[in-house]
Amino acid sequence: MEMCSVGGYEEVGKNMTAVKVGEDVFIFDCGFYLPGIIELQEHGEQNYTLSSLRRVGGVPDDRVLDKLGWTKKVKAIFISHAHLDHVGGLSFLIHRYPNVPVYATPFTVAVFKSLISDVGINVTNPIKTVQSNSVSKIKGTNCEIEFIHTTHSTLDCSLISLSTPEGKFFYSLDSKFDDAPTFGEKTNEKRLKELGSENVIAAVMDTLYASKETSNGTETDAKKMLEEAFSKVKDKNSAFFVTTFSSHIERLNNIVNLAKKTKREIVFLGRSLIKYVDCATKIGKCPFRKDIKMMKYRRQINSFLSKVNKDRGRYLVVCTGHQGEEGSILERISREQTPFQFRSGDSLIFSSSVIPTEVNIASRAKLDKKLESLGVVLYKNVHVHGHGSQENKKRLLNYIKPKHVIPAHGNRDQEKPLIEVAREFGFELGKTSHLVLNGEVLKLN
Repeated sequence: MEMCSVGGYEEVGKNMTAVKVGEDVFIFDCGFYLPGIIELQEHGEQNYTLSSLRRVGGVPDDRVLDKLGWTKKVKAIFISHAHLDHVGGLSFLIHRYPNVPVYATPFTVAVFKSLISDVGINVTNPIKTVQSNSVSKIKGTNCEIEFIHTTHSTLDCSLISLSTPEGKFFYSLDSKFDDAPTFGEKTNEKRLKELGSENVIAAVMDTLYASKETSNGTETDAKKMLEEAFSKVKDKNSAFFVTTFSSHIERLNNIVNLAKKTKREIVFLGRSLIKYVDCATKIGKCPFRKDIKMMKYRRQINSFLSKVNKDRGRYLVVCTGHQGEEGSILERISREQTPFQFRSGDSLIFSSSVIPTEVNIASRAKLDKKLESLGVVLYKNVHVHGHGSQENKKRLLNYIKPKHVIPAHGNRDQEKPLIEVAREFGFELGKTSHLVLNGEVLKLN
């Protein structure tokens, strides 16, 4: 068994891993590097090409697989969940893997098909929808793939176990043990415990919060935080906005349920929000769809914001812009590019955290400063993270008992704490735990 760390081993995002067993190669995830995407947007490049994405490092550099002679040996592509830093790059790279099947759960498939439509390409690859907690035989190989349900900040997320004659390869990016979800099932810990006796050769593990010792909390905790923030908004004649991650359907469901109690009309604004709500609706997992109105086109949004400006107490607006990203609803309002202007006493709930990259930190700081200067009451970090903390890493290692641990989805400072956690379990750096760079090949036995 060999593993190539194609992308995501030196940064947050751009996730892509290739595993070779015998003469068969399997790919796990193929995501965007969001700071690269933002760089293109800032230069006015909205219609991305593979060339422009490669120029800014916006997609994994999978040309390393050409050099290794692996590209034509790829038998299947597995996508763990629907976040863009895991699936966004595949629309632009899939032509390099003709006829190779793509496996993903229902929501992830819906989002991937939406991304294909956005790019306007014709994809001939078989797209195989698999259910959580299911096993599939991979045609033309003697391997099986298992999607194990986990909790994270979007729908239908999976831990992925590749069963091979050499043993199992376990892929664990973007997950946590949420012991009190408000929508859907808990992580399938029963199955993870069983894996501990099934010869897990290696585990690639998310490191984003591996340095944090205490739990990141549950979605029930986030719901209580939202309830508290909503209770503080007293002025029925002021504007009331909420922003969160567009793909966080569980969080949006909780926001809508609380918003209904305000007796305001609930309106969702922004293309990405509408994209994910539509995808959730298509698979029957959007219980709040009938309770909201949605708008995504700029002219339509501006017309509506003009109404909000005149009748501020009538609406509750859920919109994009929690990272302060250029072109989002909040960012455009802050630059007075819409008919709506925030006033002193208006309320804005950030049911989100700032994604820890320099560009996001700077953009959010700029947005906050502007809004605060206008007298907007900001409720920040009304949120729990979808990534597991150190306690979660220990629980997973206890369950699956891998022979090798490989940190991913982080920079070096974020990855090193997982190496220290692994050391507590007897893993030795360079022998059974590994810090790798993008494009390296690791032999596992």
